[in-house]
Amino acid sequence: MNTELMEALNILEREKNISKETLLEAIEQSLIQACKNHFGKADNVTVQINPETCDFTVTAEKNVVEVVEDPITEISLAEAKMIDEAKEIDDVVSVNIESKEFGRIATQNAKNVILQKIREEERKILYNEYYEKERDIITGVVQRYLGKNISINLGRADAILNENEQVKGETFRPTERIRVYVLEVKDSPKGPKILVSRTHPEMVKRLFESEVTEVKDGTVEIKSIAREAGSRTKIAVWSNDPDVDAVGACVGMNGSRVNSVVDELRGEKIDIINWDENPGFLIENALSPAKVISVMADPDEKTAKVIVPDYQLSLAIGKEGQNARLAARLTGFKIDIKSETQAREAGDLVDYYEENEYEEYPEEYTDEYPAEYAEDVAEETVDVEELEYEYEEGNDEDTDA
Repeated sequence: MNTELMEALNILEREKNISKETLLEAIEQSLIQACKNHFGKADNVTVQINPETCDFTVTAEKNVVEVVEDPITEISLAEAKMIDEAKEIDDVVSVNIESKEFGRIATQNAKNVILQKIREEERKILYNEYYEKERDIITGVVQRYLGKNISINLGRADAILNENEQVKGETFRPTERIRVYVLEVKDSPKGPKILVSRTHPEMVKRLFESEVTEVKDGTVEIKSIAREAGSRTKIAVWSNDPDVDAVGACVGMNGSRVNSVVDELRGEKIDIINWDENPGFLIENALSPAKVISVMADPDEKTAKVIVPDYQLSLAIGKEGQNARLAARLTGFKIDIKSETQAREAGDLVDYYEENEYEEYPEEYTDEYPAEYAEDVAEETVDVEELEYEYEEGNDEDTDA
């Protein structure tokens, strides 16, 4: 019988992934429960199981008394001496209990305890398995539509793709394999309840991690993501290695890497830009592919005024304001975009020469060019009247000059 029990435990451990120690603990609890059902109480009962052989013993600790009033917890001196001749009054003696003496009801209850423990452990293992995959992507098989929601089989458990987590326009056929982002895993009496998404911005990040080695190992970081699922996504990337081009690593050879992500997202456009700590440069990059004349950003107020060429205004704003909206989400700034003409009319764009009034070299000029270079330029300044005089004399001598 013990050999059969050991084989059964090995099969459960292999198929259900439940440890043998947990199963032995369940058997121990079931035997104690059976004693309680059979005798009415089991406070003095102990169970010992050998994990190697599955041999077990059930014993009850009984006090040695002259007159037995409670046979469950007490034993007479004569009976005690039959077990151990050295026992005296008020000693404690261990009495073996034969489990086969238990009635049918006690045995059935013990069986239910074991089965309940197995179900609980199986549910716990499933929950832990999918809880570890929370905030990650996983491949599943479409099963059926539940109203407007979709049931997706993930292998050992089912997940629900709610209507508000679906990309508009996407349709799926039963048995179709799709990748989803695990939003949340909840424990429930019927097993783990798993909620997944196809619209979450983090799904794009996880897809790039699976396609781009540099992103997975941390060489390239995805600093920010702004997404309108099914239409367009903007991501800002940064390289921790000066020899690695962050945008080039994400795009891949001939666009192979980014195209793999686009295919998984079923044609969703992806803009990849360089992250910059300077908010002005970051906003300029975020408005790509539009060209920018100037950016005036206020980091404290999180606002920015952007001026673009007249012919670039519609491109900067995008269809229905999408490009500007995504750029604002990506950078965290409220962006006000004006054309060059609008900015001049509003007084936001001041002519550079009017601002500096030809007085002297501005600071930014001397920063860009060393002081000695400015001196060289000053030394080579030519008097215009003298140049005109020399030119007139030359014309008299040689008209070809």
